Amino acid sequence: MYFQSVTFDLDGTLLDTIADLAEGCRLMLEEIGEPPRSQAEVHSFVGKGMAVLVERCLTHAKPPTADRLHVAIESFKRHYAAVNGRSAQIYPGVLEGLQAWKVSGLKMGVVTNKPGMFTETLLDRMGMTDYFDIIVSGDTTAHKKPHPEPILHACRTFGVRPDRNLHIGDSKNDIHAAHAAGCLAYAVPYGYNEGEPVDSADCDALVSDLLVAYQQALTFKDLKNK
Repeated sequence: MYFQSVTFDLDGTLLDTIADLAEGCRLMLEEIGEPPRSQAEVHSFVGKGMAVLVERCLTHAKPPTADRLHVAIESFKRHYAAVNGRSAQIYPGVLEGLQAWKVSGLKMGVVTNKPGMFTETLLDRMGMTDYFDIIVSGDTTAHKKPHPEPILHACRTFGVRPDRNLHIGDSKNDIHAAHAAGCLAYAVPYGYNEGEPVDSADCDALVSDLLVAYQQALTFKDLKNK
């Protein structure tokens, strides 16, 4: 295997969490007296972390004030904490893919923009924590994806050069972060990507699921050695 480590995005890559996110948003908007948002709208708002999700929910003709946004974020934190993982689903091929990666002996990590107060709880509830050697949340480093720092932090912790780490995600934020860090980026087509189809031209491989990603990574090693 050419790669020595692999990092995965969480929401939209490992887990379909949109129902829980939409419910957290619904309860938040109801509590603070704002108009509701559809699940499809929330789906398009996901990608750059909790604060941006909440701000997008509140933005109509103009963005919310800083005070209004603060109130909304605090409300969302409480409501989402109560529903986090309740309706989340593991995407097809994820467990099979994670098992294949684990057997390969590679170091494995999650790199997500979700705040740490939700990330580890969610992975625990879904029975997935033990697959990973590191969990990098949206508040682990000073920057979130698409900044490269969260992925670079994982690589430093692994003791692996970025060009030997493969990052797998569902969005342009993952692709841009990986490439800025010096990693290859594989993308799955079934996630969120802020409401847009992921463009195969932007990533190094578009893979149908995590098991296919593993198989593609083996092929990449073969190509590099020719």
